[in-house]
Amino acid sequence: MNVPVKRGMLLHHQGHYFFVDDIQERHSGKQKPTVHVALRDALDARHVERTLDELLPVDAVDATMRPMQYLFHRGDHFIFMDAQTFEEIELGGSQLHGCEPFLKEGDEFRVLFAGPQPLRLEMPEIVTLRVSNTAAPSHAVGAAGSVMKEATLENALEVRVPLFIKVGDKIRVDTRTRDYAGKEQA
Repeated sequence: MNVPVKRGMLLHHQGHYFFVDDIQERHSGKQKPTVHVALRDALDARHVERTLDELLPVDAVDATMRPMQYLFHRGDHFIFMDAQTFEEIELGGSQLHGCEPFLKEGDEFRVLFAGPQPLRLEMPEIVTLRVSNTAAPSHAVGAAGSVMKEATLENALEVRVPLFIKVGDKIRVDTRTRDYAGKEQA
């Protein structure tokens, strides 16, 4: 199958940026095979399927990751700065994909760019946060059979943690599930 698109490729189609998630060739009787391309919108992560004929001509885009320092937020916009050029950019909520609670002023994050346009924030899978408050232990049992309690973190996020976690401890949190992922070693 000689196709001008590849899995993982970033392309521009109908005013939107898409990642190619999957490519499948489908045969139906006596008709020529059609190539179906599964796309994921780079901004809002919605999935779209198109045939290759609908995508032609393919407009591939050079994507780059740039390290950016989070500065502050203003309303619904979050301000980041390129540490080398001191250029500031604004990212909206749709470009953060629900990662707002994990942003700490001064921390460095990777931002995906298509040319000069920022597309989205790439959040690390695990972040380290300090416990600011813990509740009394509950009798709820976690997945491994351990007793857990509620903890409030420095970013106001609430997670369930093991009983040995106390105020001031640094813990690791999975940004995808917002679950406790372990205690940070000193």
